[in-house]
Amino acid sequence: MLRNGLGRTFRFLGYTVQYGCIAHCAFEYLGGIVVCSGPSMEPTIQNSDIVFSENLSRHFYCIRKGDIVIVKSPNDPKSNICKRVIGLEGDKVCTSNPSDFLKNHSYVPKGHVWLEGDNLRNSTDSRCYGPVPYGLIRGRICFKIWPLNDFGFLRASPNGHRFLDD
Repeated sequence: MLRNGLGRTFRFLGYTVQYGCIAHCAFEYLGGIVVCSGPSMEPTIQNSDIVFSENLSRHFYCIRKGDIVIVKSPNDPKSNICKRVIGLEGDKVCTSNPSDFLKNHSYVPKGHVWLEGDNLRNSTDSRCYGPVPYGLIRGRICFKIWPLNDFGFLRASPNGHRFLDD
């Protein structure tokens, strides 16, 4: 009887470890569901919207300008932030705020991306903390899940004029 009980316990532990490993790999490499908070991505993503983030793009270096990404915060590594990719390595980006009379430009260094929120007046982004290392990118947001009336792929950036092509 004790032997039978131990066998069941070890079998249960074995299945738990196996399925835990499968779940870890799925969330780490495939993607997951993310609840976004804060006003920095309005009007594209509102506070408490639920989105699906896929993680394969970051592993295959398929992140492009205009993508919305989940990134480990450069200011607080325990939290994630949601921002739009404005520039990739080697791109010229506008580093000043929209209200500034004189515009400053800079180039994104190798291995980094330039991130900005869609709500430029209420976003802490690369204009504050500079270019972000590519390694901090956790995933790319594919589409919005909730609210249901806004279900689907995300709209283009309302700040498309900030993308420079030279």
